[in-house]
Parts: sequence; structure tokens; C-alpha cells
Amino acid sequence: MPSYGFLVSLGVLVGLWISVRNSRREAIDPEKAWNFGILVVLCGILGSKILYILVDLSYYTSHPREILSLSTLQAGGVFSGGLIAALMAAAWYIRKNHMPALATCDAFAPGLALGHAIGRVGCFAAGCCWGKPTNHFWGVTFTNPLAQQWVGTPLGQALEPTQLFEALVELANFFILMWFFQRKKFDGQVLGAYLFLYGFARYFLEFLRDDPGRGEVFGGMMTGTQLIAILLVIAGGVLWLRRAAKAAPATAAR
Repeated sequence: MPSYGFLVSLGVLVGLWISVRNSRREAIDPEKAWNFGILVVLCGILGSKILYILVDLSYYTSHPREILSLSTLQAGGVFSGGLIAALMAAAWYIRKNHMPALATCDAFAPGLALGHAIGRVGCFAAGCCWGKPTNHFWGVTFTNPLAQQWVGTPLGQALEPTQLFEALVELANFFILMWFFQRKKFDGQVLGAYLFLYGFARYFLEFLRDDPGRGEVFGGMMTGTQLIAILLVIAGGVLWLRRAAKAAPATAAR
């Protein structure tokens, strides 16, 4: 399904372009910004694949050859795993190159949201990350046998278009984050907003997802992705509140 690869690649390029453009406003070296972005993207892809395997570890332990199989390599992975790996890579690169940590992440957060939105349209084109059966008028029916063969998409029944829902959420996040970026009052404001907004939306979107590979925690009370989403909301909220509290005295003193 060439459209999937094209849209994911387009999302990466557009996201990086916006991020480097934003970085200039933060007085960050464009060359370092490009290198930072490429590293984060590569680690994000690797992290999404690793979490995809970990949430179904019992299967891959019994079938180790499947780890490098075509179906596993073609699978989109779990975005939350990619986000965690990307943040870890970002922390390492920022420290190594003495870059302003929160300002850099603020510059990249809107591009990440837009790139993710475009990538989710690619998921819709490929049929992966599908939703539960539905009787709603917006239900989407997949019919291409390749979608079932490559990623296991159910055919011939109306499904929740969760890929498009998430794309719309991330598109809205992009505009919200750009609004914050252009008016930010403290470093970390945009990153905190991204973690909170995406985590909040992803938690509820999980109730509509029906594809395997996100794991279960607490005896099936929630998926592993929902747990990560809750942690993202907490991290974003704490970051925002702490940085806002530090910025308030400086603003009042002016």
C-alpha cells in the first residue's frame, strides 16, 4: 500500500520543516535542529516497534522469527512507545549538544502533532489501527484483501474510523499548539500542552480501537496505551503548573 509509506514520509518531512522553522524563533542552530529531528524520528520508529512487540511478548517469545517478519516490519507500531523513545533520544541529544531543553521541545511539539495527523491518514489508507464495528453513519468498510493480508484489517463490515478521528484530534492540537507557541509565556508551555492534550484524547480514543497490539494492564481494566496516556496527561499537567509557577514571579516583577 504505497499511500501509507508516502503519507507517513510526508508527515515526517512536514513535521520536521515546521519544527526547524519554529527552532529559528527560539534561536536554536538550524543544523542542530535538523539532526535532532532526524534522530528523534528514527528513535520514535524504533520505539513504536519495540512496544508493539512487548505488548504481545508471549506470542513473539513463542514465535521469535516473527519479530523480523514482513508483517511485523510493515505494522505501524504503537505510537506511545515511539513517543517515549523519542523523548529519551531528545533528552540525550539536547544534553550532549547543550541545547535549551524545554525551548527545543516547545519548537518541535506542533510539528510532531501535524506529522502524526498526516501519518494517521496513512494508517487509514492502509487499513491499520482500525476501530470497533459500528452502526453509525460514519462507519467505514474496508474491502481490499491486501489490508487483511498485511495488517489483519476486518473486511466487509462498518468500523469506527479511529485513524481519522485521531488525525482530526492531532490537526486540532497542531493549531492549538501553534497558538500557544506564538504567545508562550514560559519554556515548557507548548510541550506541557501537547502531552496533556494528546494523552487526554488518546485515552478516550482507545475505547473505539479494536486492533490488537496495545496490551492490557490491571487485569484488563485498561490497555497499556491508556496507562501511558494517563502518564502523559500527568506529566504535561505537572510540567505546565511547575513552569507557570516559576514564571509568575518574574512576570510580576516587571
